[in-house]
Amino acid sequence: MSKLPKANKFIDLSDYGRPIARIIANSLKNTTVTPIQVTIWFIISGIIAIGCILYAYYWAAAFFLILKSILDAADGELARIRNTPSYTGRYFDSISDILLNFLIFTTLSYVTHYNFIIAFISFLGIQLQGTLYNYYYVILRNKYNGDTTSRVFENKTPIALKGEKQKNVDILFRLYKILYGGFDKIIYLLDKKAVESNTFPNWLMTAISTFGLGFQLLVISILLILEYKEFIIPFFISYSFMILIFIGIRKIVDSPI
Repeated sequence: MSKLPKANKFIDLSDYGRPIARIIANSLKNTTVTPIQVTIWFIISGIIAIGCILYAYYWAAAFFLILKSILDAADGELARIRNTPSYTGRYFDSISDILLNFLIFTTLSYVTHYNFIIAFISFLGIQLQGTLYNYYYVILRNKYNGDTTSRVFENKTPIALKGEKQKNVDILFRLYKILYGGFDKIIYLLDKKAVESNTFPNWLMTAISTFGLGFQLLVISILLILEYKEFIIPFFISYSFMILIFIGIRKIVDSPI
C-alpha cells in the first residue's frame, strides 16, 4: 500500500532510496526473510558506518550510511508487499533509528573534537527536524487514507495487529515513548493546529522532506566524502532554525485570505 494516494504525493527528497528498496523488497517477497530482519540489516549497516567514521574511511562510511537509508525503506516496503503491517516493526524501526543517530553524533563528536554537549544539541536538532517532517507526513497519510500504521498522536499502546504479539508491542511502545515523547510534545506545542489543516502544499512538503532521515544521512555522507566532517555538527544545529520557518510558512498558507 502506498503511503499517500497519487493525487497527494509530493517529491520526497529524503526517500531517494525507495526505488532500490522496492527491488530489494520484491526480491525477498517469497523468501523467509522478515521485515524485522531487514531492520536488523540496517542496524548492522549503521554500526559499520560508525566504525568507518572512527577510522576515517569516509567513502566506506558514506556507502554504509546510504545503504542504511535504503534498507530503512526496504523493511517497510517488504511489509507492504506482503500486506503484513505491524506496530512491532514500526516501533523497532524508529527506536533503532534514534539510537543509531545518537551513536553517529557521539562518534562525530569524538573525531571532530567537538564538545559532547554541542554534538548532543545537534543530535536533538536532527530529531526535532525529523519529528516535524513525520508529524506533517503522518497527518497527510491519515487524512487521505494512506498508510495508517503510524499515528498522529502516540498516546496509548495500540492493539497488536495480526501476526504480532501484544507483549512485544507494549514493550516497544514504552521505549518509543521514552525516546520520542519529548520531541513529539515540542513539535505539537509549536504547531497544534496542523492536525486541523487541509492545506499541506506539495512544494512545502518537498522542502520539509529535507528534514527526513534519509536526506540527513545523505548530507552527512557528502560532508564526510568532502572531508568537511567538522561542519556536520554545526550544520544541523543551524538548520534546526528552519523548523520555525517551515511552521510559520505552513500557518501562513493555511490562513484564510
